[in-house]
Amino acid sequence: MPAPLQLTGLLEPLRQSAAYQDLVRRIRDRQPLPDQELLRAARPFLVAALAQDLTCPVIVLSGRVDRAYNLTEQLPVWAPGLPVYRFAEPTAIFYERVAWTSSVIHSRLSTLAALARPVGASASERPPVVVTSAYALMQKTLPVREFIAGSRVLHLAAQAEPDKLVRSWLQIGYMPASIVIEPGTFSRRGGILDIFPIAAPAPVRIEFFGDEVESLRSFNPATQRSSDSIDRLVITPAREALPRYAPAVAERLHEWFASQPAPDEDVVSTLPDEEALASGMAFPQLEYYLSNLYSHPANLLSYAPDDALIIVDDWGALRDSMADLEEQALAIRRDRAASNLLPPDSPLPYLTWDELQDELSTRQVLHLGSNPDLLAREEATVGDLFSPNQRFGGQLRMVMDDLHKLRTAHHAVIVVSQQAQRLAELWGEQHPYIAPVSRIDRLNDAGTLSFVEGSLAEGWTLEQDHRRIHLMTEAEIFGWTRPEPRRHVQARALPPESSFSDLEVGDYVVHVEYGIGRFGGLQKRTLDNTEREYLVIQYAGADTLYVPIHQADRISRYVGADDSPPQLNRLGTQDWTRTKENTRRAVEEVARELLELYAAREHVQGYTFSPDTPWQHELEASFPYVETDDQLQALNAVKEDMERPRPMDFLGEGLDVLDGADVLAHPPVLVAQGDRAGDHPSHRAVGAHHRDKTRVEV
Repeated sequence: MPAPLQLTGLLEPLRQSAAYQDLVRRIRDRQPLPDQELLRAARPFLVAALAQDLTCPVIVLSGRVDRAYNLTEQLPVWAPGLPVYRFAEPTAIFYERVAWTSSVIHSRLSTLAALARPVGASASERPPVVVTSAYALMQKTLPVREFIAGSRVLHLAAQAEPDKLVRSWLQIGYMPASIVIEPGTFSRRGGILDIFPIAAPAPVRIEFFGDEVESLRSFNPATQRSSDSIDRLVITPAREALPRYAPAVAERLHEWFASQPAPDEDVVSTLPDEEALASGMAFPQLEYYLSNLYSHPANLLSYAPDDALIIVDDWGALRDSMADLEEQALAIRRDRAASNLLPPDSPLPYLTWDELQDELSTRQVLHLGSNPDLLAREEATVGDLFSPNQRFGGQLRMVMDDLHKLRTAHHAVIVVSQQAQRLAELWGEQHPYIAPVSRIDRLNDAGTLSFVEGSLAEGWTLEQDHRRIHLMTEAEIFGWTRPEPRRHVQARALPPESSFSDLEVGDYVVHVEYGIGRFGGLQKRTLDNTEREYLVIQYAGADTLYVPIHQADRISRYVGADDSPPQLNRLGTQDWTRTKENTRRAVEEVARELLELYAAREHVQGYTFSPDTPWQHELEASFPYVETDDQLQALNAVKEDMERPRPMDFLGEGLDVLDGADVLAHPPVLVAQGDRAGDHPSHRAVGAHHRDKTRVEV
């Protein structure tokens, strides 16, 4: 595992600049701050420096989700050890009745807990740094007073009745479990309570002697073994929608729930939610009713103390993102209200642009980009210190010549690249060799040249007191920009209309239960005084099937072996059932043949390829991609197979990103070319890659 990239040594020259010192002084004195007009690539650098040098929380607002994610990833490069919190976006869009994932709930509540320290909780060593996007910021949350009131700090020897503790945990969103392995759950075994506080790094085991807390010990959720003793335990709410207020919402919305269809008539009916709300227990869709739970819901900035510094990455991007999200939300609200799928007079679940401006007007705000609403600045700012680097478009000889000129001029140069080793070797052909490193703790004398293993989006030039520091990345050297770091994409519920939005009247479709028919469009029908839309499917013999919109996922476009029209099924017959049964038998036969084939392959001797060579590492480092964890696992699995003596038969399928096939196909091809070029089935990867970006066979 390579050491993480760290460039802390570059912060000191920035701190020595008069513009930066003036900015820090203005922030501490609570003075108005000029727009910095800072180069985009240098913004994480400045944020990290301010977060280290200030004694107040820092909240960074970004317009886009991917930009917020990138900022979060880059801050540890400049300031490792910073308590960086990512205030995540809700799983569901506004007015969408979809359960929030546990990771989203954990991210958001951990952030709120870091900003609003409950009474009795120990003060953190360093104020938090919070990074969020417009989407996450807009989602309203529980009021600060409710968060504080729902929090509790347990100490050793404190008096606490286990029964009352359990009831209070249920009221603030904790879920009972047989074994505690996830945040937001608890269990009870006699006089022992296990709980995983939503904002804690590990679960805690509480042992009682009567009603007295006798022991507090953290434990490993995988092994369930206790480890370190602790002297206090902070338990904060586990849901932004507190179940303690849910019964009142169920009573208030009783008439609306009564107008909803039964679940057996409509699988997306909200009728079961009434009983779930009335129980006062947490349930998956509870956040859908969040705006109904509180008369005055809060937002992220409500949790920030008065001295917090609010940093806006790009004012225009923030404004445009919020406008787009609000326009989308209003359209969804109209549609759901017209279909009686939204409680009447539902409050807005999001923060509007006007409300955000009112909130920011009472805060100290630092704009990193341009803000047309601010007056033109006259004094020098940090943005004046930075400028972009020259770009070389992969002409390495020009790169080496430029490095030599910069070093001769006594400029400090830091080259950050995944090909640092190769660049160092090229430099060593004409100059003394400089070994690559993974971190820069301090800059040495003028004329320093360092090759650093790692990757950054873009570089910059910092000019401070006639001294220049050049941070060069692959964007400048090779001409490509490092993409945003990939993250695991959380599954989101798709609206029902996504299943048929591309269908046209007359297209052949397949219903999972009734077989092949012809799509007849949409038609409105009134049943029980309720008008609903249905998809019309026409079958053989003038049979017609009306499919409710919410069951549209049971329909798919017909795809045949050729362009000839298929035979339509008839309703009320066993034709489609027999077709599915025959298909099942055919699949079983293919599976049986494959089992026999692979059993025979185990006894065949194959060719063992050699381990990775330096050229292999260089090729992999040259890709302008950030591999996902799944891609790295696939690469390692391919190469492990190639180094075994048995025949290889590997299939990489389902790549969900453009050029993912490049990442998986080319490294095994080079391994094969290094041993027996053209004599290994991995060469098929190249052809497969050019034919189909989502399927690679090696």
